[in-house]
Amino acid sequence: MLKTVTIEAPAKINLTLDVKGRRPDGYHEIETVMHQIDLVDRVSLRVSSEGIKVTADSPELPCAEDNLAFRAAVEFFRQVGATGGVEVFIHKRIPVGAGLAGGSSDAAAVIKGLNRLYGDRLTPDEMLGLGAKIGSDVPFCILGGTALARGRGEIVTPLFTDMTLALVLVKPDFAVSTKEVYERFDKVQIFERPDTDEVMRGLLCKDVEMICRGMGNVLEAVTTAWFPEVARIKQRMKGLGAIAALMSGSGPSVFGVFQEEGEAREAFGRFKLEYREVYLTKSYRKGEGKDAGKQTDSCETGHV
Repeated sequence: MLKTVTIEAPAKINLTLDVKGRRPDGYHEIETVMHQIDLVDRVSLRVSSEGIKVTADSPELPCAEDNLAFRAAVEFFRQVGATGGVEVFIHKRIPVGAGLAGGSSDAAAVIKGLNRLYGDRLTPDEMLGLGAKIGSDVPFCILGGTALARGRGEIVTPLFTDMTLALVLVKPDFAVSTKEVYERFDKVQIFERPDTDEVMRGLLCKDVEMICRGMGNVLEAVTTAWFPEVARIKQRMKGLGAIAALMSGSGPSVFGVFQEEGEAREAFGRFKLEYREVYLTKSYRKGEGKDAGKQTDSCETGHV
């Protein structure tokens, strides 16, 4: 039986995010194309005799019951009825509170890692169901790659593509409450929505301009009014050559899609003079996740 394992936990961006309305259960019905990028956390798990312990190398990350990774471990042991415990260490590189599903991805890594350590007791579908109990983005993070997500985000359909996008990601120096963004969304009028079908066709055809034409995020109407800096970053991104720029999730992170990696690198250099958390990144491929540091494009590549 394995005693330790390390799992990559990639960040995600939303190429589209549309909100269809509020559901009877209080959640919002969404439709979104999510895409993993090679900015990754690394989650190491070690079997222990009993109990659950979560630690991290980031002071911004809570490590008790309000950490999604902790909750994922609790629910895993509860569901499979396993005796024993786990020590989890999160090597944190995805910004916290950024709209990039960092916490959800860490939770997904815990579920996958525990399943491996404890003898593959859950099927892939059972892992997805367990993830949905933890958070709306966790099933996608378990599935990985690129996918269309519906419902509250837990109904995921994989989109098979080997499209690689050259990206620059900027996270301004503040966080946004997802809960409050959705509450404010109910009070605004939306005039422009993403073209999800166009984005999916672009991914299939590997046509970056088609993808960019269809991109959109209706939550920008809320977050950019609340935090005008998000809109300024979008405008700046386009001024530096991005084909398109979009806020990810409820924000505040903004990513720009570039035609060439060289153009992205130049924009990255400009942004890192202005912001603390700037990342030169691209589409995630398993085993190619960058141990990406803030304000640097000198990143080690590899995985355990």
